[in-house]
Amino acid sequence: MGEPPPGGDDLAPGSPFALLSTAETRAWYAYMKVHLRLRYEMNRQLRAGSGLSLADYDVLVALVSQDPEPMTVSDVAVRIGAERSRVSHEARRLERRGLVALRPSDADRRATAVALTDAGRDALAAATPGHVDLVRAVFFDALTPVQVEALAEAFEGVYEALIARGTLPRPVDHP
Repeated sequence: MGEPPPGGDDLAPGSPFALLSTAETRAWYAYMKVHLRLRYEMNRQLRAGSGLSLADYDVLVALVSQDPEPMTVSDVAVRIGAERSRVSHEARRLERRGLVALRPSDADRRATAVALTDAGRDALAAATPGHVDLVRAVFFDALTPVQVEALAEAFEGVYEALIARGTLPRPVDHP
């Protein structure tokens, strides 16, 4: 993704950016470049530093937010914004590695409960310092404190729009 394409009236009708203004195109293009590259770099760093993938890390972070109570696979999927089937496969991979335990849910025997094991907590604790160092170096160090605050407010607004207009419910831990 090199230079952002022009937006709005500067594009042919078939362009994916034709319905966005020039400012919207610039913002969306910048976001997508950061989003895609940041996920790649975080995955690379986690694999090299701890043997965890970014998908592993996402699930473990979701579970630690609820720890020591288990979560259903569906609740993990809602928390991380992923398809239930993907989370189910990921949970089985993590179980084979001893990082989570799976069992029928106490509340609904048809659902699968996922809980962190001690090994999962240890793996998350070991992976987090390197992950945070990368996030700080490639994300926060590029921003001023004012920009960090503005970005937090902007993404909180986008998140609320996603909750209001998206298809996933609000995760249980969010008011």
